[in-house]
Amino acid sequence: MAAQTHLPSPDPGPAALRDLAVRAALQQGLLEREPVVCLLDVAGIRASAAALTAAFAAAAAPGTPVLHTFAVKAAPLVPVLRLLADAGIGCEVASPGELALARAAGVPAERTVLDSPAKTRAELREALALGIAVNADNPQELARLDALTAAAPGAAPRSPLGLRINPQTGAGAIDALSTATATAKFGFPLRDPGAREALVRAFLDRPWLTRLHTHSGSQGVPLKLIAEGVREVHALAEEVNAAAGRRQIDTLDIGGGLPVNFASDEHTPSYADYAQALRATVPALFDGSYGLVTEFGRSLLAKHGLILARVEYTKETGGRPIAVTHAGVQLATRTVYAPASWPLRILAYDAGGVPRTGDRVAQDVAGPACFAGDLLATARELPRLHPGDVIAVPDTGAYFFTAHYGYNSLPRPAVHGFTAAARGGIRFALARAAQPLADLVAEAGGAQRDALLPDAAP
Repeated sequence: MAAQTHLPSPDPGPAALRDLAVRAALQQGLLEREPVVCLLDVAGIRASAAALTAAFAAAAAPGTPVLHTFAVKAAPLVPVLRLLADAGIGCEVASPGELALARAAGVPAERTVLDSPAKTRAELREALALGIAVNADNPQELARLDALTAAAPGAAPRSPLGLRINPQTGAGAIDALSTATATAKFGFPLRDPGAREALVRAFLDRPWLTRLHTHSGSQGVPLKLIAEGVREVHALAEEVNAAAGRRQIDTLDIGGGLPVNFASDEHTPSYADYAQALRATVPALFDGSYGLVTEFGRSLLAKHGLILARVEYTKETGGRPIAVTHAGVQLATRTVYAPASWPLRILAYDAGGVPRTGDRVAQDVAGPACFAGDLLATARELPRLHPGDVIAVPDTGAYFFTAHYGYNSLPRPAVHGFTAAARGGIRFALARAAQPLADLVAEAGGAQRDALLPDAAP
């Protein structure tokens, strides 16, 4: 049933829509059943998918094949993958579990790409059998593909096959997310001694290799550096095709990794900004010579996620006010362990969902986990929080509550999509149910309770 919270205009803007969603969640009792819930703005996700599609359509020559895929690791939820598929976005998967989720969402094999630095033989066989595109990460994996393709002599693989290249163009602001450093673990290095020649030879020896892949961006990486990585791979493709005397490489998979602004509601940089940076750095990328594949994750979902959590207690220690909430490391793992790299905004609401006002006080916003560092914010200036209040944590739609961390056996919270109803108000749709404690016990070996006792049956 829709909440009786009416939209002030056809497009209320992100802040007003968020306030309406918070109030509706409280009116509809979402925080009565559980002390923390997570929300996804369905229309916002569709708008991001449309912006991506439009930016590349405007940049590329007419008729250029472009496949946009979503990095499943950013939000591994079947309803999200289904929503994106309905908006024209495929899946980039990096594990058997992610592939299973993509298939459960109905994403066809021809719109799926398999990337991983540790693919097993079984994963490769499955991908080849299904016709899923594969980007080999290293020479040993390439040797496995040699063996698998040799098993069907005379028949071209159903799957588009390529190599992932590390352009070694440098790091961004977050070392752990920089995939194009000199020693990054991903892909074939491009600038090591003899590497370029070996890569050209690998393609000439394997006519069935038809793609090049790179992923030079992520959070903290500037657009210029991302574009430089794409330029390096485009140049390598031109070199391979010249050496082959034909258009052997027909597709460039340029990855994703567009950084997200976590400081405000503004969507910066935009997909149009990214396409413009690519056009400036690699003018020939969009001339129709190559099909294109993208693998965006965070930038499609982050701005459309919202954590809501009750303030359970407040206290003061050493002169510092502390609000203890139910949102912490289990939902915002990166923020808790690396707060300087992953700061999040905290918004304060009263028990009725009205934004808190008044003098701002430096206070800690703590999570429920049993260690001192479980803090969403330290000395953050907010209107003073009280027991029963609600905090909202925006920009958490990717890599936050969608990728639960099981510290203290805290259960996974419910995830609800929300949309503005046609007659006003906010409607919620359950995308993932809250984890029952019985399921948590089962995952922890509950059915094997006595397995380690001395007299347990073999």
